[in-house]
Amino acid sequence: MNNIKNLNNKKSLFVCAILLGVLYSCVPTKTLKEENKNVPESYQTLSTDSLNTANVQWREFFSDPNLISLIDTALVNNQELNIMLRKIDIAQNEVKARTGEYLPFIDLKAGAEVEKVGEYTRNGAVEKNLKIREEEEFPEPLTDYSAGVFASWELDVWKKLRNSKKAAVMEYLATVEGKNFMVTSLIAEIANSYYELVALDNQMAIIEQNLEIQGNALKMVRLQKQAARATELAVRRFEAEVLKNQSHKFEVRQQIVETENRLNFLIGRSPKPIERNSERFIESEIDTVYAGIPAQLLQNRPDIRQAEYELEAAKLDIKVARANFYPSIGIKAGVGLEAFKPKYLTSTPQSLLYSAVGDLVAPLINRNAIKAEYNTANARQVQAVYEYEKSILQGYIEVANQLSNLDNLRKTYDLKAEQVKALTESIDLSTRLFQSARIEYIEVLLTQREALESKMELVETKRDQLVARVDIYKALGGGWN
Repeated sequence: MNNIKNLNNKKSLFVCAILLGVLYSCVPTKTLKEENKNVPESYQTLSTDSLNTANVQWREFFSDPNLISLIDTALVNNQELNIMLRKIDIAQNEVKARTGEYLPFIDLKAGAEVEKVGEYTRNGAVEKNLKIREEEEFPEPLTDYSAGVFASWELDVWKKLRNSKKAAVMEYLATVEGKNFMVTSLIAEIANSYYELVALDNQMAIIEQNLEIQGNALKMVRLQKQAARATELAVRRFEAEVLKNQSHKFEVRQQIVETENRLNFLIGRSPKPIERNSERFIESEIDTVYAGIPAQLLQNRPDIRQAEYELEAAKLDIKVARANFYPSIGIKAGVGLEAFKPKYLTSTPQSLLYSAVGDLVAPLINRNAIKAEYNTANARQVQAVYEYEKSILQGYIEVANQLSNLDNLRKTYDLKAEQVKALTESIDLSTRLFQSARIEYIEVLLTQREALESKMELVETKRDQLVARVDIYKALGGGWN
């Protein structure tokens, strides 16, 4: 008899092994697309110096105390940044939730029930003819009271739950890097707006100075007309030029208001005047920026690290989706007390109940949903690879562009400074020549106009230099630390 039982057990195990083998052989397998992390050795130069400005903290990168104060305020009050911080909290809670999924669930359960069954039913007939004791019959209706502890646990044999938790961790880290990239972008946007505001102040000062020069020229032309040495046309042309620059002054003033309000929005407060130091803007020194080597972008840029974490999460999601093809193994157990009257709950072992169940469930027919989820996970992994490679390429191109921009702006600024110097000297020269009737009034007008435009362009070039310095700091991955 024992031999027959052993034979049956072996047959059962053999059948289970065959079924598992068939299920395993039906699980689809796709080759993961590998990411390309290769970057050039340098930024279009032969320099391979690893000194990198991205390692400088933003408090040391910026020297203007007013700008530093604005950034400090924005890091606390900016609404977009605070929204991102809440997303980090959500991602952290998701990690905790998935961690708990592969641990046993233990529940405390208590209940009370009342039931009345028909007398001409199986249960009713049994209760009618059955006595608990000689002196006590079944109560009608029948009540039931219970209390106990019950546990359930899905054995994570295929690491589905643990890989799901690891994927949540990767998503959490990606969210943190997303926050760091937002900090970098926010700091860069505040700095660029601040430099634009200071540049507008300097342009306003230039317009005021030019209006004073043109006012003096207008007085001179009027005197020339009284002496019959100039015409009414010259007077009207000079007046029109003065009016033009007066209207330009209000345009610049509106730009100042809008730039101030943009800064106020970034730091999370209602419109107020922005404290700033606009003096010696033109004389501002542009410090040297060290780009390091392109390979450092993989560690310094938060957006590249974010894409990397999202790629790792996508790889883990494939493992989770593949594990859905395998059988899931669950264990359920419970122990407690149950009786039809509360006074019998403590009467053990009669009121004692316990249970233990183990089950194995595997998908066999109609696995389209599981296959679709697996194919979707693979498609997302390929998408994440392209996103990662795109972020690396984009980072390299941004740095290369800004390095070239800094060099070209430096050369442009030097030439424009010489232009401003020449045209500024031409204003006085043209005025004297006009007074001596050696040139026409139109040459004086053109000289003053060209001098104003060149000064305005010089301010804009200085602003572009400061903005380019900030942009390359952001492109290198600085500012978030």
